Amino acid sequence: MSDSTAGVDNSRRNAIVATSVVGGVGALCTAIPFVSTFAPSERAKAAGGPVEVDISDLKPGEMKVSEWRGNPVWILYRTPDMLKSLDKTESLVADPKSEREYQLPTPDYCKNQTRSRETKKDILVTVGICSHLGCSPSKKFEGGDPSLPPDWAGGFLCPCHGSTFDLAGRVFKNKPAPVNLDIPRYMYLSDTKLVIGKDEKGEA
Repeated sequence: MSDSTAGVDNSRRNAIVATSVVGGVGALCTAIPFVSTFAPSERAKAAGGPVEVDISDLKPGEMKVSEWRGNPVWILYRTPDMLKSLDKTESLVADPKSEREYQLPTPDYCKNQTRSRETKKDILVTVGICSHLGCSPSKKFEGGDPSLPPDWAGGFLCPCHGSTFDLAGRVFKNKPAPVNLDIPRYMYLSDTKLVIGKDEKGEA
């Protein structure tokens, strides 16, 4: 083989290699944006996904605290007496039918007196953040606190400015908090497990 022929073969080989490299880089650049669409956006990460909670150890009269989107979520297993107290507070709360909202729209299945799903009226799932200035209320299931009325039927007291909520998270009239505690979307995966931030219609 002559030197001139070897030069042509080398040139052809170099051109093929260069074309392959450029093509590979182009394919990689195309693939990266495509693959990135499978990853959650920064906004979605900040919002926080659904959270599963096991309530198998929750007993009547007890409350469990979970976390969703950086906020405390209360899961209260109400006793029959706690549920009966909602009849007493019905005329005392500012928004008994949960027609106004704070940061989340109240799910339709919780626009009732118990603010819970019909199949499990004894379980309250609510965000434990006061709608006034964002403090976290304390549970006050019994009376005896001097900042509570003598006929207190149980509920929650915000330590920052004295807003009070009944055992369905509904704010009492003439309090600094303008609306009820938020109810997030939620659904039951089983009798002992629920998911917060998601229901049959999708994620919150």
